[in-house]
Amino acid sequence: MMIDMPTPDATFKIGTRGSPLALAQAYETRARLMAAHDLPEAAFEIVVIKTTGDNRTMIDADRPLKEIGNKGLFTKEIEEAMLRGDIDIAVHSCKDMPVEQPNGLILDCYLPREDVRDAFVSHDYASIHDLPQGAVVGTSSLRRRAQLMTRRPDLKVVEFRGNVQTRLQKLRDGVATATFLAKAGLNRMDMRDVPANPIAPEDMLPAVAQGAIVIERRTSDKRAAHMLVAIHDADTGTRVAAERAFLAELDGSCETPIAALAELDADQIRLRGEILSPDGTVSHADEITGPAAHGPALGRELAQALLAKAGPGFFDWRG
Repeated sequence: MMIDMPTPDATFKIGTRGSPLALAQAYETRARLMAAHDLPEAAFEIVVIKTTGDNRTMIDADRPLKEIGNKGLFTKEIEEAMLRGDIDIAVHSCKDMPVEQPNGLILDCYLPREDVRDAFVSHDYASIHDLPQGAVVGTSSLRRRAQLMTRRPDLKVVEFRGNVQTRLQKLRDGVATATFLAKAGLNRMDMRDVPANPIAPEDMLPAVAQGAIVIERRTSDKRAAHMLVAIHDADTGTRVAAERAFLAELDGSCETPIAALAELDADQIRLRGEILSPDGTVSHADEITGPAAHGPALGRELAQALLAKAGPGFFDWRG
């Protein structure tokens, strides 16, 4: 089948949010497509789409993200644009993606995964354990909040929203003594001057799919499928499939503190998972190992094991 490749007169449109990190991810996707298909930069167009999550009136409020529609908060408008045909593909941070896809859209292309770790960021202290009693830590992540309270229940945690640059400015302004950022985002933006110390997964298990860029397309778009298969990283896809199956089996609403990390060793996959209560007073963790080809099934099995550990009343706080 002949595929009409994009040209400067008929560009391939890449949809993205407008934050510096989102744009860096879109530029990386464009660069990989250019190299894979020997196409000029002019054959592509970066289309910035403002999402509900980018609405500063909402995003800077003090309410938890789940109260303003956490599920799909950073994706809904982009997906609507793709379904209308305004863009050809969309580039996302995979950890922002709900586990259920809208009809007609598919996630089947992953770029090579970056550093999966969280980073502890502070101008005055090197780690969580160095913080003085009662110190203020800023985060909007349910997972990070719960994990922090498990380790340091004496700390005060405040909502800390906005893009990376906004959160770093809040830190400089003294809104909080410390915060957390994904190491992957700092690497992709080459922000080497940020006082960020990586946290080992053994100390703080990352979010599902952290560090992974996923590219979304219309299921029926054969040209997009042809172009994306050339830049898909199979190992990342295998790891993320196991982690997202784990998430889906537990709770796809993003309203539960959940962490997971899959790692490959030849044809074997090791999946670690953790679920916590929002206040960090209860946590359950476990891991499973098996054939990489069975990653999603292993993810579901690990989720069921943690649910059995937690007991039937664990999620009652969700209401």
